[in-house]
Amino acid sequence: MASTLTANTADSGGKAPGNVALDARGVSKRYGRRWILRDLSFALTAGSLVGIVGENGAGKSTLLRILAGELRPSAGAVSLEGALGYCPQTVILNDSLTVAQHLDYFGAAYGLADLRRANDLVERLGYAGYRKTPVRALSGGSKQKLNLTIALMHDPAVLLLDEPYQGFDWETYLRFWELAAELRQRGCAVLIISHLVYDRSRFDHLYTLAAGQLHREPPAASQA
Repeated sequence: MASTLTANTADSGGKAPGNVALDARGVSKRYGRRWILRDLSFALTAGSLVGIVGENGAGKSTLLRILAGELRPSAGAVSLEGALGYCPQTVILNDSLTVAQHLDYFGAAYGLADLRRANDLVERLGYAGYRKTPVRALSGGSKQKLNLTIALMHDPAVLLLDEPYQGFDWETYLRFWELAAELRQRGCAVLIISHLVYDRSRFDHLYTLAAGQLHREPPAASQA
């Protein structure tokens, strides 16, 4: 019988530097006779920034959905220590609600005492002027900013991002990387999945997903 995500959210879990925050073992997924993922194993440690790159259709989003507990693997298991933040490629927001209403809703869902962290992220990502704007009136980039804010507002131990800077302008792109660096310092384990990676030196580890398997890339300093 296939295993699903097991989580321990009783404390900060993987946030102690070097602790394993997310552990995937023997993860496989198939649809019918076609294997999308084959026996993948890797771990995310607290304070690390890891990237997985692959062509469209390589199974990147499938892997992320399994890691997030949204999709059951055909085999294998994923364990998580601490709270999870998940930012899927497809923005899942309510078109009728404003930015502020989304923050109120998710703040209540997370059980947050206040929205200071969320409001700080709104300012940092540069869309504070849209607090009262319904999602349907936001640009694609602003929707992605809100999606990222929701994934981060509860200070997760593990952050899973699928094409997180899609639609960002250059300034917001740079702000994103500043934020990613701060998350590492806070002990958050960050996984970024994308079809293109330009700033390889920003990652602690980088993998390529091809033919259903992960292949670890050499450190950026050793590349030509």
